Amino acid sequence: MAIIYSYPQGTPTLSDNVIGSQIDPITEENKTVQFTVGQIAGFANSYSLGYTVYTAQLTAGAGAVPTATILQNTTGLTFTWTRIGTGQFVATVAGAPFIANKFWAMVSAKGDEFPSVVRTGDNTARVDNITCSTAVAINGITEGFVEIRIYS
Repeated sequence: MAIIYSYPQGTPTLSDNVIGSQIDPITEENKTVQFTVGQIAGFANSYSLGYTVYTAQLTAGAGAVPTATILQNTTGLTFTWTRIGTGQFVATVAGAPFIANKFWAMVSAKGDEFPSVVRTGDNTARVDNITCSTAVAINGITEGFVEIRIYS
C-alpha cells in the first residue's frame, strides 16, 4: 500500500467513496468499508450538537424592514423580521422556544456598524445597530449576520 500523502488531492463530490472502518454491532469486528461523501455529510448534519441554529444575513436600508437571507435553519421555526425603530429590528417566532438560559445569539455587521442582539421574550430577539464611534443608532443594517442557537 502506498503512503497516503503520495496520492494526488482531489475535490470530493457527494457520490465519491471514502475508505473507513466500521465496527460490526454483532461480532464487534472492525471491518474496512466504503462510505460516500454524501453519507458522511448526511451523518454529520444529523449529529446533534445539543442545539438547533438559525443563521441569516440581514440587510435593511434606511427605515426599511430587514431582508433575511437564510444561510442555515435547523430550528424548524419561521423567523419574521420587523423594524421597530431606528436601528432596531426584531425577530419573532411562533411558540415560546427562546427559553432563558437556553438561548444564545451573536450578530455582526459591516464597517462602522456595531450591532448587538438580545433575547427580549420567549419568542422574540432584538438586534440594535449603532455606530462604533458615536453610539448613535443607525437607520438600517449593512451586511449584518445573525446566528441564534436554541439549546435543548
